[in-house]
Amino acid sequence: MSIELLKDYAVVVSDQDNLAVVKFPVSAGQILQLNGHAITIAGDVNPGHRFATRAIPAGEFVRQYGQPIGTSLGIAEGDPITHANMTDDVPVVRDLPENLHTPAPSYLDEIEIPTFMGYRRPDGRVGTRNWILIVPTSMCSSHEALQISMLAEFTLWNEQKYPNVSGVTAIPHNKGCGCNDGSTVEVLMRSLAHYADHPNVGGVILIDLGCEKTNMQLMGKYLGEHSLANNKPIARLGIQDVGGTQAAIKRGLELVEGMLEEANKTARVPVPASEMILGLKCGGSDGFSGLSANPALGVCSDLLIRAGGTAILTEVPEFCGAEHLLAQRSKDAPTGRAVYELVDWYKDYASKFGGVLNQNPSPGNKAGGLLNITIKSLGAIAKGGTSRVEGVIGYAERVKERGLNLMQGPGYDQESTPGLVASGANIVVFTTGRGTTIGNAIAPVVKMASNSTTFNRMSNDLDINAGTIIDGTETIQEVGERLFQHLLKVASGEIKAHAETNKHREFQVWAEQAVAL
Repeated sequence: MSIELLKDYAVVVSDQDNLAVVKFPVSAGQILQLNGHAITIAGDVNPGHRFATRAIPAGEFVRQYGQPIGTSLGIAEGDPITHANMTDDVPVVRDLPENLHTPAPSYLDEIEIPTFMGYRRPDGRVGTRNWILIVPTSMCSSHEALQISMLAEFTLWNEQKYPNVSGVTAIPHNKGCGCNDGSTVEVLMRSLAHYADHPNVGGVILIDLGCEKTNMQLMGKYLGEHSLANNKPIARLGIQDVGGTQAAIKRGLELVEGMLEEANKTARVPVPASEMILGLKCGGSDGFSGLSANPALGVCSDLLIRAGGTAILTEVPEFCGAEHLLAQRSKDAPTGRAVYELVDWYKDYASKFGGVLNQNPSPGNKAGGLLNITIKSLGAIAKGGTSRVEGVIGYAERVKERGLNLMQGPGYDQESTPGLVASGANIVVFTTGRGTTIGNAIAPVVKMASNSTTFNRMSNDLDINAGTIIDGTETIQEVGERLFQHLLKVASGEIKAHAETNKHREFQVWAEQAVAL
């Protein structure tokens, strides 16, 4: 068999690594040359999976991204790396100097900051969209909320008549009654209220059944106590009060019709990119996600932060095994300790429900090459780029610091993405290797593929192809810069994300009754 260059078939991420990640199927017996040394592959290796570039004796760490991802049980040069010859054991790192100080990013001069066309709200915040939003206070009014939004878009709203309104949408959910008091109710109220108050929303209709725990009275009290949604049109509708489902839908449509004219008065204006708050998310990841899409998103995040913008990283289960890297690049020691506390809280929380974080990689993740949570986490945190960590917030809590922030939350897409938006993200980038189609009710979700095969197969759902990095036709930096320019156009409304065109408007709230890994 001929000798081929390793770089044409696989990727070595770091000089400290003792493995390579395969780009294309490699058969047993294939000989690949690395730095003048010929490596004979001992078994078939699928894309996204790994083989050893040298012998890794039993007890030695197996390394990718320059970090331990497991412990060898005895791996020969050229061996495919699987759970048959590697355990998931890695060292626990919690060192943090008391005098930790990570320098701030090198910010652009004001004149260098790019702009986009956004909706400037009375409180100064900026939206990338201008929705009329129907907010059910519980699952008991979610059906009516969805019916009102769908009928209103079909019969009342059109882009020609209301060019400044993005449409009419709803956030049906399965929470709000028959639940425990305390944090369960608090998280739901916070999530719903932050959607109602979101700068991507130009008008709100709150709807309840009337007898549920999280009723209109409680929602009104929460909004008032937190001074939320008081600078936009807001209406209230009770299903029991107006006489049932059909009456509520009829009344809801009347309210929407009156609100459209008011919302349409707000037009886009030029705003600096510093007003962009970017949610960082991944799902349906594969072995290429951490090599292409995630680091390219990290470049984009760094570019935005240099322009004075904000990025929010979540999926705390996918920090595990890599949390020390986030803690060590925090702005100071208290913030670094808060990173560890974020992860420790989630581990304790998951254990109460029998959750084990090393079960996080899904069957699809594993089939794509993510053998354990450490590999997945090291690749996942690449979405946060290299900027220092400015702060840590709870799920759906409003982001307080410009720059990179970490939000408590699960890896489950349908709950973590809404949490990012509730925290203030006015646009989201979602990287995927297997092909995830999720969107959001009020924020555009730009989808970026980690490999060209998935992108080409699902080009009507995925917006950006980072597989060009694996193909060798673009660099990580080039794709990150291309993504940033794309985001400015999406934020301006020049183009829509495919998730918007396909009307993906997923919304759920992370509740404490169950743990989603």
